[in-house]
Amino acid sequence: MKPILGITMGDPSGIGPEITVKALENRHVWDICRPFVSGDARVIEKAAREAVKRPGIKINAVDTVKDCRFEYGTIDVLDLKNVEIEKLKIGQVDAMSGNAAFTSIKKVIELALAGEIDATITNPLNKEALNLAGYHYAGHTEIYADLTGTSDYSMMLADGELRVVHVSTHVSLREACERVKKGRVLSVIELAHRACQSLGIAKPRIAVAGLNPHAGENGLFGREEIEEITPALEAARAAGIDAQGPVPPDTVFAKAHGGMFDIVVAMYHDQGHIPLKALGFQYDKLAGKWQAVNGVNITLGLPIIRSSVDHGTAFGHAWQGSASESSLVNAIEYGVRLAVNRK
Repeated sequence: MKPILGITMGDPSGIGPEITVKALENRHVWDICRPFVSGDARVIEKAAREAVKRPGIKINAVDTVKDCRFEYGTIDVLDLKNVEIEKLKIGQVDAMSGNAAFTSIKKVIELALAGEIDATITNPLNKEALNLAGYHYAGHTEIYADLTGTSDYSMMLADGELRVVHVSTHVSLREACERVKKGRVLSVIELAHRACQSLGIAKPRIAVAGLNPHAGENGLFGREEIEEITPALEAARAAGIDAQGPVPPDTVFAKAHGGMFDIVVAMYHDQGHIPLKALGFQYDKLAGKWQAVNGVNITLGLPIIRSSVDHGTAFGHAWQGSASESSLVNAIEYGVRLAVNRK
């Protein structure tokens, strides 16, 4: 049986509805899973008609997952009726849209925890709109951690076979440096190890990046590698994990991209995000548009599966029919892979 995937609508003021319709036009998606959308049926219908220019796509509004048809050519929408369509502000930060994004997420989390679906796939939300709606979270990762009662978690980014997991994400750079502690680094190494195994990699090869230039150069540029990162590596290896490092951050991603490692443990948000997006985001300057926006964001350590696009709401391009669905298709593929291996 193909896994059932709950795809959130995302912030309806952004590109989420548009790329959802585009992704679900892809026959390959239906070959590997049974997808449905959590959100507002009228928004998805409007996106199909006005943004994607596919008025012939059928929208099947349902109240339960059991009512979904899972037929190519029809988009099943678990209709939460969480948008007043006449008040929808396209391309703008709006509390109603922030609320719609949150309630769509909350629903798929509840369904996954109840065992009714196999994985959750999230479209982009806007953090300002989320907070205007009264939900004070830094992003998806923190929402999932809170609603699932998870305390030990981390963000993993992936583009093809290049994977990065982070010791810290949505904090200042100063605080990120302070969070590089042996216990946290070891915990993330363990999460990375289990994540690779959940993808079918029997013996993961893990690279752990240094925090400082040249991985500290034996204490010349900082002592975090000596005092925190290396002790974590030694503990991981003692537990049978193939973890190497600390590897200088300016070379570790090239090595992983070349196939030397299955995953990289990055010390902070931008250290991990920049190389992934430099590879996955491709802008065509002659055409004046993005040629590809690839990459997947996965939350590790949760009791359920969460895979997501690795880009924002792109308000400046919303509902124009030009947004790329490639990252969402990637997220669906990763969600399926995780669900199948978990089963």
